[in-house]
Amino acid sequence: MFVFLIVVHVLMCFAIMGLVLLQSGKGADIGSAFGGAGTQAVFGSMGTPTVLGKITAAVAFVFILTSFGLTLLGGERSSVVREPAPAAAPAGAPAPAAPAPPPAPQK
Repeated sequence: MFVFLIVVHVLMCFAIMGLVLLQSGKGADIGSAFGGAGTQAVFGSMGTPTVLGKITAAVAFVFILTSFGLTLLGGERSSVVREPAPAAAPAGAPAPAAPAPPPAPQK
């Protein structure tokens, strides 16, 4: 399952890159370069969504789902080894002895 998600994830990554590069930018005509009257504001209305835009949104959604799935499955495959926490000493047990000081250096 993990390998399948990685393959789908990489394919969606390349698909997003290709789809975004295929789309034309907002105001891509030559008139907009010189402030033509037909241009819109930078964050103006989008108009009707194109088929390419809808496909890009669907591929991006699948990319996000595979990212989330790989995150969940990757946590189970981590190689971090955790040591168990030391057990608490019983109430009547004596405290552990302090470590001995290091020996003095010889001259």
